[in-house]
Amino acid sequence: MIRKAKQTDAKAISPLLYNALHEIAEKLTGGTNETEVLEGLEYWFTKKQNRLSYENCFVAERDGKAVGIIVSYHGSDATKLDNKIVNRLRDVKQDSSIILEKEAEEDEYYIDTLSVSSKYGGQGIGSKLISTAETHAQKKGHEKIALLVNLENKSAFSLYKKLGYKQDNTLSLVGEPYAHLIKQI
Repeated sequence: MIRKAKQTDAKAISPLLYNALHEIAEKLTGGTNETEVLEGLEYWFTKKQNRLSYENCFVAERDGKAVGIIVSYHGSDATKLDNKIVNRLRDVKQDSSIILEKEAEEDEYYIDTLSVSSKYGGQGIGSKLISTAETHAQKKGHEKIALLVNLENKSAFSLYKKLGYKQDNTLSLVGEPYAHLIKQI
């Protein structure tokens, strides 16, 4: 079953987010170890109007347990969604120069994060979550959806290609090469 996320999902969802985001999660939370990063992800998940908010998420459930998540929003909202995170990082780190790298384009609905528990991999949950995000974007009147995938993540890259996504660009994010993939919906 796929449903809209709730604030109460935070504890179950934060490890899934961390699994998908890795160094990006560390940058977003300012955490220096796994415990701090997970706490930061839980914090942002429960808050409104930020990129990691439950408001932007759908959850896949099996046997009453959250086993997958997709985070998506329109690219034109990205800067606004990052403002609270950036401001908190600047305060905590005492560094006014902190910025977040641009991921989403202004004219696209953007899949920020997709993660499925390894115990449930290969069961089509990721594909269903992507389909849910695509349908959600269409209902909001959007015609293009996009995502970034680390070029080293061959299985994810293959899945997205199979689902009709095409690479249009390559960029660097936290020092790693990422493919920007798009799909007309």
